[in-house]
Amino acid sequence: MAKWYQHDPLSALQAKEEAQRLAFAPIAFQTALSLRDLGILEVLDQAGDGGLPAGLIAERSGVSEYGVKVLLDMALSARIVTEDGRNYRLARLGHFLLHDGMTRANMDFTADVCYRAMSHLSEAIRTGQPAGLKEFGDWQTLYQGLSSIPEKARQSWLNFDHYYSDRAFPELLQRVLAERPQRLVDIGGNTGKWALQCCKHDPEVQITLVDLPGQLDMALSNVHAAGFAGRVQGHPMNILDPEQRLPEDADIWWMSQFLDCFAPMEILAILRRVRAAMRADAKVYILEMFCDRQQFEAATYSLNATSLYFTCLANGNSRFYRSDDFIAIVREAGFVVAEDIDDIGLGHTLLRLQAG
Repeated sequence: MAKWYQHDPLSALQAKEEAQRLAFAPIAFQTALSLRDLGILEVLDQAGDGGLPAGLIAERSGVSEYGVKVLLDMALSARIVTEDGRNYRLARLGHFLLHDGMTRANMDFTADVCYRAMSHLSEAIRTGQPAGLKEFGDWQTLYQGLSSIPEKARQSWLNFDHYYSDRAFPELLQRVLAERPQRLVDIGGNTGKWALQCCKHDPEVQITLVDLPGQLDMALSNVHAAGFAGRVQGHPMNILDPEQRLPEDADIWWMSQFLDCFAPMEILAILRRVRAAMRADAKVYILEMFCDRQQFEAATYSLNATSLYFTCLANGNSRFYRSDDFIAIVREAGFVVAEDIDDIGLGHTLLRLQAG
């Protein structure tokens, strides 16, 4: 990350200007969300380069002229729109707010999952507990209650998670299933989406999903609906409970965007358990996003922001790691990194591990 953050790029005046933007950043965010959800960005998009005056925007969107003007004046300051005479026009930033799938997934995740919870960030930092989780329910971690949180929030969480993992699947299937493994154990199976992709890609592979009971029920329901119940089985367990045993006799052990949900010592304990349960000739694949392996600064920004979701809401003690910190844990757990492949999908890294 040093290539972006070694030097302060702002003059004193620019820094003071940026400080004001940060001071009002939550208001700018809600402005962008309202413009999108009230249909105002869509009206401007349809108007094209000529733009429209506030009165016509109000008429076409069904929003009062007062509401249109107050939102669009803030949108001017946020560079979401431009103004030519009395006409407002959609700027490039507004175009991406409306049309870009990544931006929509990120905004919905922030709005529906993180926004209210982040007011408890200082408490989470002080206590090491996900203090913002109280906005949803009384659980120790979000994962225990994920199947019970409000539907809109749950859908935004899933859309955010899947937006990134789905774009990595095509290359991953070719790499991970190249040797036609007989059995794959997916630890942290989430909604079962990876298992379903594996079943569609390879007609013979058998999958065992390992996850918390509530999450596993949701995944197996999806598996049954897709017609693969005969090839995917569930193994309910809390991976942090040393009294609960992992399945055995897998050719491949798979952990996708899973270990970032745990603190370093928990990652070490999980990997040691896998190391003890696996056959000597088995392979372990880990798919993660490392904040220091990204091609674009905006990606690092997004990962660092999402790390604070883990802090404040998910569990209080995990994050998206720097690669050197993470790989040090892998090695301490008794593994050798046989392959280390960056830039899969939208910034994932695939680690193939062998027993050391």
